Amino acid sequence: MHISSKSNYDVVVIGAGVGGLTAASLLSKAGLSVCVLEKEPHAGGYLAGFCRKGFRFDTAIHWLNQCATGGVVDMLFSILGSDYPKATTQKKVRRYIGANHNYLLTYNPDELKQQWISEFPEDREGIERFFKAAKKIGAAFNKYYRVFRTEESMSYWEKLKKTMAFARFGIAFIPYLRFSGPNGLQRGLNKFFKQKKLQDVFAADTELVGCLTPIGWAYYKDFQSPPEGGGQVIPEWLKHIVMYYKNNIFFNSTVQEIIVENELAKSVRFIHKGCKYLINTKYVIGAIDVETLYNKMLPPDTISSIFRNKLTQAELYSSSITISIGLDCAPDHLGFSEELLHLSSQNSKNIVSTKATPFLSEISIIAPSVRDPSLAPNGKGTLTIYVPAYMNDNEYWRTTTDVRGNHVRTEAYQRLKTEIAEAILQHVEDVIAPGLRSHILFYEVATPITHWRYTGNKNGTMMGAKPGRLNIKNKIAHYQTPVKNVLLGGHWAELGGGIPIAVKAGSNAALLVLKKENKKAFRALADYMDRKISITEFLKKNVFKPYCNNWVRKPTPAEKAIVNNKNQASL
Repeated sequence: MHISSKSNYDVVVIGAGVGGLTAASLLSKAGLSVCVLEKEPHAGGYLAGFCRKGFRFDTAIHWLNQCATGGVVDMLFSILGSDYPKATTQKKVRRYIGANHNYLLTYNPDELKQQWISEFPEDREGIERFFKAAKKIGAAFNKYYRVFRTEESMSYWEKLKKTMAFARFGIAFIPYLRFSGPNGLQRGLNKFFKQKKLQDVFAADTELVGCLTPIGWAYYKDFQSPPEGGGQVIPEWLKHIVMYYKNNIFFNSTVQEIIVENELAKSVRFIHKGCKYLINTKYVIGAIDVETLYNKMLPPDTISSIFRNKLTQAELYSSSITISIGLDCAPDHLGFSEELLHLSSQNSKNIVSTKATPFLSEISIIAPSVRDPSLAPNGKGTLTIYVPAYMNDNEYWRTTTDVRGNHVRTEAYQRLKTEIAEAILQHVEDVIAPGLRSHILFYEVATPITHWRYTGNKNGTMMGAKPGRLNIKNKIAHYQTPVKNVLLGGHWAELGGGIPIAVKAGSNAALLVLKKENKKAFRALADYMDRKISITEFLKKNVFKPYCNNWVRKPTPAEKAIVNNKNQASL
């Protein structure tokens, strides 16, 4: 379909990440006409991934959670279709590696607890309290559905009930939120552990909640590996759902303006392949960076200068340096398994100071092709290294700025990112994987500049705004904008990040549209989100259009090569 062939839609969704596509899928299934506009040439946002030389890489997945049976992602995807990509539960979760420690967290955290009690009997009482606190946090997240639906879709009495549910949810971890930053973390760890060796396990962390939460999730087996084919199959499936209902997704489409008349959005102006288009709509869902929406797409007076400043000062998650590696061998040949390896800062104390030194303090490594062999050619493998980083590191990565304030990559930028990547690779080889570099066929490096370019997220942040006190006080997260029919629907509508938050945001944005456009569908979906009705009961209401579950995952480059080789051999 040509863009010009249809000029009116019920809903325009800006952004084809998981949040935008979830909203578009739900609204499509509810019978509304939907148009998705995406500036990149493909769907997915941080889950878009990429292919190089027969290898497939995810760009942002350390792990998944809430995707197993009973999780909120599973719950929402199940009503869209039973053919959704299934994640697999990890047994080995995280390995903590430091100068004097090497500990494995599995989906049975009591194994680690007993190991620590055995090694540090004098800290037994603190270890018991630490794991008990972690388990409470895990229990709270295990009932995340209780706080899944936004208050903006609720009646007065529902809001009161939600407030109590949120209080029960938050009581598990709120006592630990104040222990952040180097000094705060140290104070928090001191409440549990006397032994420095035990405290050093978390030397690379920045907040106590971040130390407790992975253990809590592990208690409820809430760590999953991406579906077969990599994380990018999730947006591929959602895209299929939208298009199944004859709705449109237009890539390479940059939104210029949301036109507002009488405090309502009337149309969206965008550029597609050099041509300008205007489409009319009843609703707009911005599944994009919140400041981009307010500063570049809506009229300047949409929000006050006071709130604009609050958005500017919001506390965000870091971005990262991401090194995606193609190996000439399977990663287990180098000692890697399914778990994430977390290297602590203790390993970098004696390294000669360079531009790369700050990035050696916290390194995470995963071997995706161990979890999913379809990602790499036969006998080869993939490795991905993540290191927290920020947009303003090293003078904005030696970029310059153009007249629009955009960062322009230079030769100095290229040299800097290569220098830092080489130092990180050497460090990983020295500490845990002797001979690693001799097995590297190639590697690709992404910096915060890269993540900003491809996602549009402020400062290239990986997950948006943090769930901290300042952001809560300033009401950074919200769905309803001052323009009544313009909603936020990506992870900026919520505090936190990851697939569950994106799915939550997209689902709630769709719910708010359905509240006005299809009350039967709204009521059924709201009750299902609150788990007042089962999926069987929801489907019996027939408020969504039927779907024949005909999605078929496209083969990865490695799988295509196997088929091609077999075909050639048979000739």
